[in-house]
Amino acid sequence: MSEKTILSVKDIVKTYPGVVAIDHVSFDVREGEVHALIGENGAGKSTLIKTLSGAITPDSGTITIDGKSFSSLTPATAKEQGISVIYQEFTLIPGISAAENVFLGEKTPPGIFVDIKDRERRTKELFDQMGVSLDPSQKVRSLSPAMQQIVEIAKAISKNVKILIMDEPTAPLTTNEVTTLFRIIRDLKARGVTIIFISHRLEELFAVADRVTVMRDGQYVATKNIAEIDRPQLIAMMAGREMKESYPTRKSQIGEEMLRVEHLTGNGDTDISFTLHRGEILGFAGLVGAGRTELMRVIYGADPMESGKIFVEGKQVRIRSCSDAIKNGIGYIPEDRKNQGVFLRNTIKWNTVINNIQGYSKGIFVDEKQEDAVAQDYKERFSIRTPSLEQKVGNLSGGNQQKVVIAKTLAANSNIIIFDEPTRGIDVSAKQEIYKLMNELVEAGKAIIMVSSDMPELLGMSDRIVVIAEGHKNGEVEKADFDQNYILDLASGGKVKGAV
Repeated sequence: MSEKTILSVKDIVKTYPGVVAIDHVSFDVREGEVHALIGENGAGKSTLIKTLSGAITPDSGTITIDGKSFSSLTPATAKEQGISVIYQEFTLIPGISAAENVFLGEKTPPGIFVDIKDRERRTKELFDQMGVSLDPSQKVRSLSPAMQQIVEIAKAISKNVKILIMDEPTAPLTTNEVTTLFRIIRDLKARGVTIIFISHRLEELFAVADRVTVMRDGQYVATKNIAEIDRPQLIAMMAGREMKESYPTRKSQIGEEMLRVEHLTGNGDTDISFTLHRGEILGFAGLVGAGRTELMRVIYGADPMESGKIFVEGKQVRIRSCSDAIKNGIGYIPEDRKNQGVFLRNTIKWNTVINNIQGYSKGIFVDEKQEDAVAQDYKERFSIRTPSLEQKVGNLSGGNQQKVVIAKTLAANSNIIIFDEPTRGIDVSAKQEIYKLMNELVEAGKAIIMVSSDMPELLGMSDRIVVIAEGHKNGEVEKADFDQNYILDLASGGKVKGAV
């Protein structure tokens, strides 16, 4: 790592109505380092990234890249200066090949057709440089999240990237895929590429980062060498107070059966059975692609069931649509909250009440006072940080968006709630709030299914854990028998203890 400063931001300010997103932020990034950027949701990280990519224009301040100063950047200028961003939501086009995505927008001489074979050859060279085996001609829609990320990185490298910004790059990846990504990051660093690495998984910073900058409430807090700081100190800097990563105790009593699934087959899953009880959090473990989300989508009616039975409070029900699930008291908080959980362009109030609009109507007229009261109640109960219920959900932090999804689900009178990756992409403080909400729900007599790829979260929050492997149930573990290695072994297709 060089001591040369390749990127400097000085007194950057960006405001929105009622919100100061970035408040006079200044810090430097060195050439060839992995520089972590962390902070709670709403700290200003995403806004800062967008000023560097040219997606938004700061109100004031200066951005200096390799000695050249700018009051603002456009996307074209950022690319010319060697800045590339890989966002949480990939910018790839699903219907075309990996090679076409990598070289999308590349100019060809007038009158000459695009040489697809040449692009595939050059893409393969990039993949070989990264040490990954991937067919350049394969359509992006058929690739796993990890492979799509490889395509994004190849796309950046093809444009001679100098500064690569990675926003939550490990969120959708398995442990082995994270290892591969970190190797690629180290290779890029060795070639002089600067990486700005954003992650809520603090343990990753100690594995890959050289330095870390902390933001809080839109302001710069500090920049530290990663070797000179520990996890509790980072958490305290992010939160502005001492905070322990822990799982709150729960006082709920596990009661009668709320949901029973018998021999369910559909959406890639086969012959899955389990029960869920009142006051219980039932965890679902498995590797990425094992079929957990696919199972939940069938239960919620988003995808069809081929065979099997579903019982709610002892009564067999037919769920052919999401509306059927909602009518039977089943709510779903999806993994992809931005595309499936909320309507980003609509307000907090609208999102909160939309699944139960008939419940707030008198004949053909909507009772707006009741809607206001319900939305305000959930805002206060869940501590949704917003200046107004008329704020668009797309303007909220990830943690607050998740709270709106939960409010939307509960406002529809759900008693069985499916949480799919409930804390993905949100910070330590927001995680604690979500865990507290989940405990309050089961203490109030509701039942929760929790799908999570975060093993400590599964062990810390679940009363039982069902393990899914390759589309089938491969085991069920009681709390007294929780063991991380055993659960990972089951998720990888290992045998249940005592099985012959």
